Amino acid sequence: METRTVLSASDIDRAVTRIAHEILESNHGVSDLVILGIPTRGAVLAKRIVSVITRNENVEESQLLGQLDITMYRDDLALNPTRPVGVTHIPNDGIDDKVVVLVDDVLFSGRTIRAALDALNDFGRPKAVQLAVLVDRGHRELPIRADFVGKNLPTAREERIRVHLTESDEQNQVVIEG
Repeated sequence: METRTVLSASDIDRAVTRIAHEILESNHGVSDLVILGIPTRGAVLAKRIVSVITRNENVEESQLLGQLDITMYRDDLALNPTRPVGVTHIPNDGIDDKVVVLVDDVLFSGRTIRAALDALNDFGRPKAVQLAVLVDRGHRELPIRADFVGKNLPTAREERIRVHLTESDEQNQVVIEG
């Protein structure tokens, strides 16, 4: 299988920094902001984004950062019923009347984000929901688009995008396989 690197470690770092600044600009700072990562790599990216934000704003990571497990909201559970249920952590102030930024690694069909939107309903009613992704590869099946994108990578449907992050994969890169 042919593999080619499309984002290096420095490319990922620049994209995360840019996304963090775009989130701040779009939302006029951090008041009423909650950033929820979708496990696994979306949670890692959310932590990186919040790290950039806390370096630039007077806010604690614990006020902004959370994690949203979507396992039980997925529409493919019948295909993979042994998927382990993960952890959801919502910041102490909750999400009611907050701007929630969902963070994921790759936006493809939109089904993961649809599951995340369903999961959010169990935790409150946000003022608005925004989406930040490292890679948007196209091929949407649902009317969902990202507000903040690290890199648009048009792909063939049969190609696979693999995001490798040091926290889970011991390296930082995005590759296309296929």
